[in-house]
Amino acid sequence: MAEQWPEGPAADQELARERYDSDMRAMRGELREVFRADPFDAHLGLGIVVFASVLVGLIAGPVAGALVSGAFAALFLATLPVMRLRGIRGREAGRRAYFFTFGWGQWF
Repeated sequence: MAEQWPEGPAADQELARERYDSDMRAMRGELREVFRADPFDAHLGLGIVVFASVLVGLIAGPVAGALVSGAFAALFLATLPVMRLRGIRGREAGRRAYFFTFGWGQWF
């Protein structure tokens, strides 16, 4: 089946492919900027997790509080090998895993 191009059947396929690739690069750059976390964001996320764990522990019991913090610890520990597989080593791997796990604090 022939590809459908928005310019019609007489479109220059190479030019259309270059435009598509350029648009995709621009979109990825914008997404990267939206999801970029800094240390303050990650520390805020960690603080929220600690607060939520204590609150859940007081309300529902210590096991429930430990489950909340344990879930985030498991996510952090699962992210570390992924960073190593991507070729990121040492402190940088830990930093990126930390930002991945707790960087959502930027939305609070």
